Parts: sequence; C-alpha cells; structure tokens
Amino acid sequence: MRLTEEQAELRSAVRALLAQHHAEAAWEPLTGQIGAAGLAVPEEYGGAGGGARDVHVLMEELGRALSPLPCLGSAVLTTGALLASGDKEACGRLLPGLAEGTTVGALAWAERGSWDHEAIRAEAVRPSGGAWLITGTKEHVLDRPGVDVLLVAARTAHGVALFEVAPDAPGVRREPVVTMDGTRAQARWVLDGAEARLLGAAGDGGRYLEHVRDLACTALAAEQVGAAERCLELTVDYARTRVQFGRAIGSFQAVKHRLADAYVLVESARSAALGAAFAADEDPGALPRAAAVAKSVCSEAFAAVAGEMIQLHGGIGITWEHDAHRYFKRAHGSGELFGPPALHRARLAAGLGLTSH
Repeated sequence: MRLTEEQAELRSAVRALLAQHHAEAAWEPLTGQIGAAGLAVPEEYGGAGGGARDVHVLMEELGRALSPLPCLGSAVLTTGALLASGDKEACGRLLPGLAEGTTVGALAWAERGSWDHEAIRAEAVRPSGGAWLITGTKEHVLDRPGVDVLLVAARTAHGVALFEVAPDAPGVRREPVVTMDGTRAQARWVLDGAEARLLGAAGDGGRYLEHVRDLACTALAAEQVGAAERCLELTVDYARTRVQFGRAIGSFQAVKHRLADAYVLVESARSAALGAAFAADEDPGALPRAAAVAKSVCSEAFAAVAGEMIQLHGGIGITWEHDAHRYFKRAHGSGELFGPPALHRARLAAGLGLTSH
C-alpha cells in the first residue's frame, strides 16, 4: 500500500505550510492554497474529488503538529454526513463553502459519552406537519466558536434522522467544554425546540452515522500515526544528545530496545491506518472492519509511544514547557474519541461472528 507521487507532494506542502503558520493562522492558507477542506468532496460540489488516502496524508501531518484546525470535525464529519445523506439540495448549498474552508461545520452526534446511534435520545418532532423541532443535548461536538453549519442527529418516530440546524437559531445554545486535550476544541450543544431541516430520509440517520463513524475512525487513526511518529522522532533526537554516565543515553541497550519497540508500534499503526484508507477508497464493504482495526491499533500505539516519550525524556518530559505532555494528552483524548479501543474490538468481534470477552 503505497501513496502516489501527488500524495507525497501533498504531504510536503502541508508540512511546510504548518511549519510557517501556527495554530488557527494555518486554516486560511491550508484551505485556500492546498484545498485541504475539500480533499474528499466531489468536484461537482467544489472539492478536489479525492478520497480517504488524501485525507490520510493531511491528517498525519495535522497529527504531527498537534494542529487545532477543525479538519476532523468539518472536513471529515460534516462533509461526510452530508454526502452520506444523499440530500442533493443540502449538498449543493453547503458543500462548496465547506470545501473552500470559508465555512466550518460541526456534527452534533454523541450523547452520554457514546457515538452509537442507538444511544441517541435527542427528539425531533413535527407538530401538525409544520417544521421539525429538536430537543436534546449533544456532547463531544468537535467545533470551534463561530461554527457556520450545524448538523444534528435526533430520534424521530421512524428512527434516527439527520437534520440541519442554524447555529444561531432560537433554542440553540453552544457550551464550550474544558477538556484534557486543549488542542482539540469540543463543545456541548443544547437544543430546546430548535427548528430543523431534515436531511435525507427520516429513519436512515443510523446508517449515515455508521458510515461517518468509519470515516472518522479512519481519519483519526491517520492523525494518531502522525502524532506518534513525531513523538518517536523527538525521543530519538533526545536520546542521541542526552548524556548520562559519560554516554548518550541512546547508546544503552535498554533504551535502544524501547525505541525499537516504539518504532514497530508506529509502523504497525501506519499499516492499519492506511489499510482503512484504502478500504474506504477501494473496498467500502471492508471499511467497517478496517476502521475498527485502525482505531483500536492506532489509539493504543499512540498512547504507548507518548508514554515512552515522557519516560525516556526523564524529568524534562513532565514539565509544562516541553511538548511531551501535549502529545500525551492528545493520545488519551483521541483514544476515547468515537469510542475506546475495547469498543472497536467488540465491533470487530461482532462483525466476525465471534463472542467478545
């Protein structure tokens, strides 16, 4: 599984741009010059017409930099949900701005710490055939202040459905949430009789969200690989220069073994993440299984390598000034996002007809 020459060039361009522009300042050049927000959006809606492998390259680089940009929440979740809904009118109206990066979207989906659509309790009703009205609380929403497009999953009499809600509409309130990982903004959205527009068919939202979860896990796995790789690079560099007992600590056999184990974890995770990206592009039927594998493997690899980064840096690894704690917090935050590894192993076991213990 190899990336194309164009994807290699994309990697170089994104890395160079992120080195020049920090944090939120990178959003405009990343979307305007590279078209990062529209990589997986069809050309008919103003995107690049690429696929999950292009998103993989982007997310790896964002992970290396611990970027706070809303690519996962907007360019993956929101655009993915719109495309999954098959709502031509909404796609034509919303996707061009999302693809250009001039608008930012959020998918309000999770409830009670679960991304399973069966856990959704937010209720959508349509009194006397009028407008749909949603009441409920959505948690762990990946967004940022000033979100332009808000999609909400809610339960109807026909099952779970996907809706478009104006972020500034009456009955809609955004509550920022303080998280362990300060580099990824999350919010709670509270809806109290908020007016909404149905996307796709009522009752089909569960199917849309299952597909979006697989795309989200695939993209997040790539981000985790990039971050884990950067942790390893920083740790190897430190081991080469930190002298103890008259020798660089990287010359000690015990340290070499730990770094070698970390390298194996990173490369194994990369294979799992690429496997999911290739499945999304070439074999959609295999995506649920591949995405579950990638989310589980990459979450655990990133957590382990980030932990080794702190251990092998010694005292400096636990200081506020060093980046180690930022990667460690991102590792544990992303490990729980869209469900922890154990949940995805259970999904994998169920898909294979096995009993999970």
